[in-house]
Amino acid sequence: MIVRTLAALMLLLAGVLPVAAGEGGVAERVMKLTRGTVWKQVAAIPIAFPTFHPQGMVRIGEDFFVSSVNIIKPTTKYDAPRNGLDRDAGEGEGHLFKFGKDGRLLADLELGEGSIYHPGGIDYDGRYLWVPAAEYRPNSQSIIYRVDPATMQATEVFRFNDHIGGIVHDTGSNTLHGVSWGSRRFYAWPLGADGKVVHADAKPEALRVLNPAQYIDYQDCHFVGGSRMLCSGLNAYRTAPDAPQFRLGGLELVDLRDNRPLWQVPLELWAPSGLPMTQNPAFIEATAGGLRGYFMPDDDKSTLFIYEAATP
Repeated sequence: MIVRTLAALMLLLAGVLPVAAGEGGVAERVMKLTRGTVWKQVAAIPIAFPTFHPQGMVRIGEDFFVSSVNIIKPTTKYDAPRNGLDRDAGEGEGHLFKFGKDGRLLADLELGEGSIYHPGGIDYDGRYLWVPAAEYRPNSQSIIYRVDPATMQATEVFRFNDHIGGIVHDTGSNTLHGVSWGSRRFYAWPLGADGKVVHADAKPEALRVLNPAQYIDYQDCHFVGGSRMLCSGLNAYRTAPDAPQFRLGGLELVDLRDNRPLWQVPLELWAPSGLPMTQNPAFIEATAGGLRGYFMPDDDKSTLFIYEAATP
């Protein structure tokens, strides 16, 4: 194996392999996961600042970037839909936090404007972070940002007339892919040679593709090479209408060429609070012997849980 960059060498020495589409990459290792795979907790790091309601996460070097929404006034559902919306906008603030491996806050970037204050799942393409911010209600509107992780400066890339709850950048096809509220719809926006978004002003119904997978809603998605994204999420189930909820989390590897799942696996890990590890953001990376997962399931006073799993 030829190590081409100092950054790659440092990752290898740390036991973490670069995310790649080839042999031993995240996608290939995820496809070796089963319900019987053992995940071992290796760390639980208290986060030293209020995290509000975390949404998306990536790790870059030794630092973590987490999008979050501070809900100031919760949304209220209407008695009947109004202009295609089922609730009011509520009030809140969107944040992109940067913190160190010790859980201490390094930077806080506010994102959004007006009723658009809900950041979603985020992605990192090796140069920029991609962060969607939307109204906190389905069938609404969004702003897609590109953020320089070194300077924490955000650039608005485009706006879209639907709630985009997660976004990834397929660097192979140079296309942005978004998921809607509950990940029930997929969208794709090619990037032109000039960096501008193609079809940014198209009507949502002209671009959307329905998600054929139903057992979990995606919370956070990341590009993992080879026109694939890895999504984490959860859903709540009841054995009877008045029974307590049972929350199950999972991972899905999705082919971005046809929006169909390539591999689906439940993740039977729960925090001490009882929430599944994939309740909020999650980030999965390859290690020398398998996979490492970073999870932040709890709101406000969060803990960063780190698990490892060996893959054949």
